[in-house]
Amino acid sequence: MRTTIVVGNPKPASRTRQVAEALLDRLVKDDADRHVIDLAEYSAQIFEWPSEVMSALNERVAGSDLVVIASPTYKATYTGLLKAFLDRYAAGALTGVTAIPVMTGADLGHSMGVDTHLAPLLTELGAVVPGRGWYFVTSSMDRLDTLADEAAARYAQTIGQIARLAEGAMIP
Repeated sequence: MRTTIVVGNPKPASRTRQVAEALLDRLVKDDADRHVIDLAEYSAQIFEWPSEVMSALNERVAGSDLVVIASPTYKATYTGLLKAFLDRYAAGALTGVTAIPVMTGADLGHSMGVDTHLAPLLTELGAVVPGRGWYFVTSSMDRLDTLADEAAARYAQTIGQIARLAEGAMIP
């Protein structure tokens, strides 16, 4: 399985990245083909057109089976850095990708942002979003393992249910 994490935090190696990695660690086996795209490392190139580096990153995401798209909450939604990266895709370009939206924030005041802003964008790009996004309150970093276990269990259940449906569906 090919997996990718995209982190839209302008700060490299952020808590948002830790949260996304904790979730993916629990969802897939260690031997998965995993790649982390920490967009803070590419901020100088994100607006270059054309860009071989950015195109390669976009291709990596589009060719993934499972992608965790993570962003801190900025102005009640995801960061402009993440938006600029996702704007490089045409509508439907992530067809065939399962994407889990993750947002972090200081409190629950903006917890709906993951489902009202980020998940619809991923759906517009063609990704399958298996249920509600995961909003993580950063003051809970000391409970990250437990909360990631719970979130992964919810996603595993939903993905498993979809897999069972696919087994009996008439798929051409």
